[in-house]
Amino acid sequence: MGIVNIDDDLHEQLRRASKVSCRSINAQAAFWIKVGMLCETNPTMSFTEIMERELSAAGVSAQPLVAGHA
Repeated sequence: MGIVNIDDDLHEQLRRASKVSCRSINAQAAFWIKVGMLCETNPTMSFTEIMERELSAAGVSAQPLVAGHA
C-alpha cells in the first residue's frame, strides 16, 4: 500500500463526494480509481453497464426503479 499525491481541489471534491456517498474519503478515492480503471479497460461499456456487471458479480440484484414506484 502506498500514498497517492493529489491536488487540493481534487481532495476537496473527494471530501464532498464521500459525504454524499456515505463513504470515507479513502473509500471514495478507491471507488473512483476502480471505476476509472474499469472504464478504461472496458471502453465500449457505459458506466451503468459496468456498475450492473459489478453488482451482479457481487451477488446484488439491482432492479431498475419504475417511475411512480419506490
